[in-house]
Amino acid sequence: MGSEIPLQGRIPFTDIVIDMHWGNHALLMFGVWFVIVPFAVMFLRFGKGRPQTYGIPRGTPLWRQPELCWTLHKRLLYLAIFLALGGVVFAATLTGGVSGTIHSMFGLGAVTLGVLQIVSAWFRGSHGGRKDPKADPDNRATWGGDHFDMTPQRWWFEAWHKTSGYFAIALALGAVATGLAQYWLPWIAVALGAVVFGALILAVVLQGLGYRHDTYMSVYGTHPDHPFNRRRFAQMFAARDEKP
Repeated sequence: MGSEIPLQGRIPFTDIVIDMHWGNHALLMFGVWFVIVPFAVMFLRFGKGRPQTYGIPRGTPLWRQPELCWTLHKRLLYLAIFLALGGVVFAATLTGGVSGTIHSMFGLGAVTLGVLQIVSAWFRGSHGGRKDPKADPDNRATWGGDHFDMTPQRWWFEAWHKTSGYFAIALALGAVATGLAQYWLPWIAVALGAVVFGALILAVVLQGLGYRHDTYMSVYGTHPDHPFNRRRFAQMFAARDEKP
């Protein structure tokens, strides 16, 4: 255990000093970044419904598949960031501020990217599609939306959301590793190894069994007249025709 880690903390605006139980902080952050977040990511990645012609049926409840994977993904990530922020604020408040250790830098980086995930979701644009409540299922002209049309706004949102999400998990891994170097907890180290190895095996198996489906086709369907499908098919045929 590093000598720079305070063993006691003072409640702000009082003279009350309490013992710091860093194992609780470690358990909270491990649970957030290596239980809640991986489950939210894996369930969405491999839990999407098999693509149908017109995607998710109109009126499907949010808590039933194929909408369930999206609902859980969003709710669990909101919960994860709320708990992570709480863990950071609690530790920083009782110890008089954020330390300059590598552990704190990794942790703050992960939490910052997590918060930006939430913020970026507010700019993902409209949904659209046949299932949109504002659309007339029989009138394709009413199906427009940022996701259905895959506008630049939606395209760049997905590029940021997916990429920064994996970076956040990588930073969280660095935070746990450096935290263990400061305050060794063998059960956290064993659990971390089990989660990483287990997630790898599970992802390989689910990928091999064909449970990973294209997001756009899973949501909106495989119909060739859908804007993004039409665009991708055109690119595919153009690439085929360019071959020598």
